[in-house]
Order: sequence, then structure tokens, then C-alpha cells
Amino acid sequence: MANKPVEIVMTCCTAGTYKANLKLRDWLIRGFMAGLLIAVGGALATVCGTGMEKVAPGFKSLIGGAVFPVGLIAIVLTGMELFTGDAMLLPVAALHKKVNWSKVLNAWIWVYVANFVGSIFWAYLMSVGPFSKGGSADITVFGTNAIAIAEAKTLPYIAAGAVGQWSAFMKGIGCNLLVNLAILLAFSSKNMIGKFFGIWFPIMAFVSSGFEHCVANMYFIPAGIFLGANVSWGQFLLWNLLPVTIGNIVGGMVFIGFVYYLTFREEFPKEA
Repeated sequence: MANKPVEIVMTCCTAGTYKANLKLRDWLIRGFMAGLLIAVGGALATVCGTGMEKVAPGFKSLIGGAVFPVGLIAIVLTGMELFTGDAMLLPVAALHKKVNWSKVLNAWIWVYVANFVGSIFWAYLMSVGPFSKGGSADITVFGTNAIAIAEAKTLPYIAAGAVGQWSAFMKGIGCNLLVNLAILLAFSSKNMIGKFFGIWFPIMAFVSSGFEHCVANMYFIPAGIFLGANVSWGQFLLWNLLPVTIGNIVGGMVFIGFVYYLTFREEFPKEA
């Protein structure tokens, strides 16, 4: 059994209203866990993709895309708070006039901060755990891959200048369009298996295609920095996190939230 498209949009409104009215404590706790869970998927993709470039770069991307969705699946099914999902769900509730835009912004800020803390925590855990040998400065082959990922997500943008920031922004749009499509597909299903596959395919597509997810990058780049990557915190924030975050907002809010609201609003039940 599946929900109709208009029912999916109404579910987005209900979810966005609920999330916008959570207590600060819950934004922080659930946001921390969501950041951690996305980082779990990122760490798994790093480990499973190590050495795969020697086989075929496309196959390495496919492997990373196949395992990364574990984080969003856990977030959606256990009700945690992820900024990139809230970039679509809360604006839909605001468009329905269920919440005001100041509540949307307030929730975004706290969830974003909590996601950052959760991601950083897992990045540190991995840097002194599986990515190093006994917590020493001697890193494992997985740690070497983590460093390469962090540098690849920052240095090419710096080298390209303004064009690099535009590229990161556009990759952010593509990413969150697919992430929120995954959320719509999860809402379309009334059973766990349907939700699982509804989430898995679009997330696999975004990771395998090489798009940029701000919360995932809160893990990927700090993990590399902790291990000695040639990337500073300032470069991470300016050349990746900032343009990617803006792109994620546009991809989720405009290309999914606004589009689906506008095309289905005339079908909403009168009482809505």
C-alpha cells in the first residue's frame, strides 16, 4: 500500500509542523544523533571504498553509494532531526501557514549546530579508532583514504576560486534534491521495507554521482583534518561547508518543498 502524491505532501506538512514545535532539548538531542548517524554512513563508505579506485573509480562510487544510506534510513525510521531534511519539511509547513518562518529559521539553526557536533564527535572517534593504529599518529589505510577524501572535497574548489564555490553550491542543490526525494518516497510507503528502498535508491544516486551534503561533510572533512589532511578549518568552512549548505537549502526547499506544494495545493482537503 502506498500513499497518494497529495497525501505525501500533506504528510510533509504534518512532519514539518511537528518538528518546528519541538523543544530546544529535542532539537539538540535528535540533531546530535542525526549528525552522528550520517557520519556512520560516511565512515562506512570510506572504509568500503578504500582501494576500490584501483579497480574502477565508478565502482568505488557505487560501493560508497550503496552503503552510505544506512544513516538516513536510521534517521527517518527513528525520528531524528537532520538539517537537510528540515530544509524541505519545515518550509512546507510554513507554506501551509502551520508555522511561521521565524520558527523555521530557529529550528534550522539549532538542528544544524547539533548535526555539526554529532558529526565532529564521530569524526574524532574514527580518527583515534579505526583510522589510526592504536590511537597513535600512525594511520591505517582507511585513514589515508579519509585524508584523501577531505582534500578532494576542499582543495579543488580553492584552486578554482569563485568557480569552485559555484560548483560546490550546485552540487549541494543536486544532493538535497535527491535527499528530499528520498524522504518523499519514505512517506509514500506504509511499511518499513517500502521506506527502506524509498530512501536507499535516491541516496545511492546522490553519493554515487558525487554531490555534496553539508552534514556528511561535517564528518568527512574534519575526519581528514584530525588525521593531518592539508586542509584548515577555515578552508573547510569557506570553500565547502558554506556553499554546500546554501545549495542544500535551495535543493530541498525550492526544488522539492516549493515545487510539490505548488503543484498539489489545489488538491489539499478543504479543512487543510
